Amino acid sequence: MTYSYFIFYDEIPTYRFRERVERTKRDKFKLYVSHPFENIRIHVLHSIMQSLHTQETDVYLADNLPDDLEQLIEPYKNEKIFVLTDKNTHRHCFPQISRIGGISEERCIITGSGDEYKNTETLISVWQKLVEGGANRHALLINLGGGMPCDLGGFAAATFKRGIAFINIPTTLLAQVDASVGGKTGINFMGYKNEIGSFMQAKHVLVDTTLLKTLDQPNLISGFAEMIKHAYLKNEALLQRTLDFDILNPDMEELSNLVAESIKIKDEVVTADPFEKNIRKALNLGHTIGHAFESFALKNNRPVLHGYAVAWGMVAELYLAHIKLGFSIKLVEELASYTQKIYGSFSYSKTDFDYLYDTMTHDKKNQAGRINFTLLRAVGDIAINTHCEKDEIIEALNYYLSHQE
Repeated sequence: MTYSYFIFYDEIPTYRFRERVERTKRDKFKLYVSHPFENIRIHVLHSIMQSLHTQETDVYLADNLPDDLEQLIEPYKNEKIFVLTDKNTHRHCFPQISRIGGISEERCIITGSGDEYKNTETLISVWQKLVEGGANRHALLINLGGGMPCDLGGFAAATFKRGIAFINIPTTLLAQVDASVGGKTGINFMGYKNEIGSFMQAKHVLVDTTLLKTLDQPNLISGFAEMIKHAYLKNEALLQRTLDFDILNPDMEELSNLVAESIKIKDEVVTADPFEKNIRKALNLGHTIGHAFESFALKNNRPVLHGYAVAWGMVAELYLAHIKLGFSIKLVEELASYTQKIYGSFSYSKTDFDYLYDTMTHDKKNQAGRINFTLLRAVGDIAINTHCEKDEIIEALNYYLSHQE
């Protein structure tokens, strides 16, 4: 029996005889198998996932999440595969990969949802479930979720049996452009963000921007803050393009393009400095004060999303850049206005300055008791290890307060 394969490319039919047809990431093929006539079957061939050609970790934009993941886990088909996820992502996203061979509900490790679960207790429970599930050093851990599962799961993988392979499937915008890429893993400890951790690169990162449709608006714009940060590090053209993007009513195709640009920027920096000895510190723009805001919020039982804290922190730190390095005050004021519109404001008072300052003294960029910041001379002109005195930091905190009234 002979089967004819009718392949339509951009509505123009051609005819070929072959057993299998693969299309590239931009081709639009439909395959019609037409013998006998009454048993016509139509198949849509899935495209090949798009590599972003990153250096430190293989990052791919998914075309079809289950098919693409199945390809990536093929080398582990004879090993035990575990999935780490939180309650929300287990409900919304795990069903998309649950039928892939090698993945099972029995080896799905489910944590609570939220950064407050990125702690030693949850970490120990992950280790316990790996042991109980019979994981050896050839096992694979898939981290499915936002920044918390990617950070926690990466650290669990890095430390279990001195290191097992892991794949990140980030499901939030923040995780797609930040937490899942770059090899930083860790947990919070004693009220401090990411106080304990290690560097270990994921085997692969599979980014599916269609998963972002499951996000509420606060989590979407939280991730967008990291993209704004990357744009400040790159150039004015990307910064303008990013700030002009309507994140409150997003065009998902354009957002996907911006996500790819953002990941490439982070990869460039991480490749140049994988262990944060030098230029990788650039990625901390907005984070020294932003982390202090996060810690203050947790202390007062009103946690804030990470991206919000980074956005607020960037306003204060770019004001520091203005008084220390001459960064444009006009650009600082534009960002202050933008963050007020998109992220609202962070509430604290002058009586909280000492607590916020003390929290900054725990930042990992500090040396010899000096608080160091990543600042900018201009957009794309980065100044790492910029020491700021306490009175300068207080002035920046005052500036932020004055623009929230």
